[in-house]
Amino acid sequence: MAHALPVRRIHPLGWGLIGFRLLLMLGLLLACTPLHLLWRLLNLGRWWPRVFLSGIGMIAGLHLRIEGRPVKGALLLANHVSWLDIPALAHATGSAFVAHDGLAAFPFLKWLCEMNDTVFIARHDRASIGRQVQQVRDAMAGRGCLTVFPEGTTSDGTGLLPFKSALLSALDPLPPGAVVQPVLIAYEDAVQIAWVGEEHGLDNFKRILARLRPVRLTLRFLTPLEDTALADRKAISATARSRLAEALAR
Repeated sequence: MAHALPVRRIHPLGWGLIGFRLLLMLGLLLACTPLHLLWRLLNLGRWWPRVFLSGIGMIAGLHLRIEGRPVKGALLLANHVSWLDIPALAHATGSAFVAHDGLAAFPFLKWLCEMNDTVFIARHDRASIGRQVQQVRDAMAGRGCLTVFPEGTTSDGTGLLPFKSALLSALDPLPPGAVVQPVLIAYEDAVQIAWVGEEHGLDNFKRILARLRPVRLTLRFLTPLEDTALADRKAISATARSRLAEALAR
């Protein structure tokens, strides 16, 4: 289903747009970082990471439409298409994220992720599963919305990959009072936005920043899961995927 786009040469105007947008992003980072540190020192919450991520989306040309209502403090289960999914969800919900620990190998990306209280999961480290489960539970209890991408990677946006129920191990059993809400991420031009195949992440980043056209995205917040759909992580995974597939087909 997921195929890499042919490598496209970026024209001079595109390079100029990349440079301009990077300067705006750098200025936004320099403005938000000290304010974030001050807010954290005063225990005032994660307001500035949300401002920063929202601004990154705007600078990148993201035009966001929201359908449905996000539930405050929910665990969000979303399909995954692009790095732009993260600023979009942060803007709409203030969400923190669960990410694989490979991102932690890049110091700058790790630092940015930690600003937004990202929970890093080592999927192949069975010895640390208990600690990771507790980290996810703590995040759900104290940080508002938390987003998991159960596909474990990005798709081309035209369909869904299999959900990895192991990524939901922290929900088995479900913490008391937890709300699980599926969220469909639907790009107007998904195949042109998606990061799939052998494309390098930096190439995808540059390709999107070089676009003259806006990136139109709809976030569709579906009805939270209930009753038997919350029985265990496999039921949660299967039901959420079915709901998202139905929404994507509409």
